[in-house]
Amino acid sequence: MTSMILPRSLRAAFTAAILIAASAILSGCGFNTIPTAEEQAKAAWSEVLNQYQRRADLIPNLVETVKGFAAQEKEVQVPADILSNPEAFKTFQENQSAITGSLGRLLAIAEAYPDLKSNQNFLALQSQLEGTENRIAVARRDYIEAVRVYNTSLKTLPSAIWAYLWWTGNKAYETFTVAEDKMEVPAVKF
Repeated sequence: MTSMILPRSLRAAFTAAILIAASAILSGCGFNTIPTAEEQAKAAWSEVLNQYQRRADLIPNLVETVKGFAAQEKEVQVPADILSNPEAFKTFQENQSAITGSLGRLLAIAEAYPDLKSNQNFLALQSQLEGTENRIAVARRDYIEAVRVYNTSLKTLPSAIWAYLWWTGNKAYETFTVAEDKMEVPAVKF
């Protein structure tokens, strides 16, 4: 019995076909789904922090314009494990909510001072803060979606297999929640 030897060109074509088939199978197997989704979630989180930093940079200017109020934090300091640490994430979220509440009170107090309300600097800063709050809302929404995709990839096939076999250290990320007092419909009285 003699072994069949393929011509060199046929072997090359056969090898190329196997590589193409293997690439197609591996590209659809979900191996890269988890790290891709994780990086998207991290990028979205960076944008959330960027917008919070923007707000923190604006607050001292607004406070300086509205004399008599304490300066706010100038930097957003975040622990490295915040995305996978529920306690750290909750603390960060509570701190940001406190700043939002303080801004609301500050703007309400400013309503009592007509000269301040008409001051161009104050109006410009108030507009910037409103825009920043909108940017924060968009960045948080984008982060929530990126976390949903990432966390889902850890739990669904075929990427759950890779999470079990390869990406064993990957944990689900935290997402934003709404405090119960914020879920109540505000009463409007005229």
